[in-house]
Amino acid sequence: MYGRKTPSTYRSTPSVYSHYTAKSSTNLRSSKSLKSLRLPWYQKPILHDAFFLDLQRGSLLTGFFTLFMALFTFGESIFEVYCLYMATPGFTHTGYYVISYQFVYVGSPPVRNVLIIFALFSWLGSAAVLVTSIILINALRKEYEKRIVPWLFTFGVFIVFRLIAFIFASIVNDMIFAYNVIMCLCWIVFCVVGMYGWVLVYSLYLELADLTKLEDLAHLRMGTMASLNASLAGSRPTTPHSTVSTMPASQI
Repeated sequence: MYGRKTPSTYRSTPSVYSHYTAKSSTNLRSSKSLKSLRLPWYQKPILHDAFFLDLQRGSLLTGFFTLFMALFTFGESIFEVYCLYMATPGFTHTGYYVISYQFVYVGSPPVRNVLIIFALFSWLGSAAVLVTSIILINALRKEYEKRIVPWLFTFGVFIVFRLIAFIFASIVNDMIFAYNVIMCLCWIVFCVVGMYGWVLVYSLYLELADLTKLEDLAHLRMGTMASLNASLAGSRPTTPHSTVSTMPASQI
């Protein structure tokens, strides 16, 4: 009895610091998991529907609108380059011509050069938007979100460039002529509708990308379950009765 030690019934109380540390680590893990689930602001759909239309039909209508806008810009750019060339100071006109070039800017040569550069790059940009708009329309019909990406980049750069060119042309050109006023009003409509259409298509692209990710995860899970079921069905449990003894008969 004297050499035997009785177990101590004293139970140490847990430390306050250890309890706080465990609780804080749990909260930290939960906060990290919540942060991992949060999407960046540029990956969240900005719009969920269009005016009087759903997102898909609004995006398809945007594709046709940008197709018309590209054709309009293509013709306008060629016409502006031609007018700026014909209205060059000191240039002599021979024969008959249908229009007068009084509405064309004939002031400072650097400003004229900037207008020509804007017209040339608008012509190139309209050709790119024309091609990508056709790709966009086909992609929206078949819901291929990866084919929407070229239009998003091309038209995004194009509409910003045309906005700058339109503001510059509205400042330097004389607004007493009908052509300049009509072009100013047209590009106000084009820029507003084009930017809104870009937001529509971008929102649809994000939704289609999310659906594709969910479908890929579902296919991956189904494939994993199918392979797991096949492996379980193909394996046989081994029992002591099913094993064949290799011990000689004389030793049994």
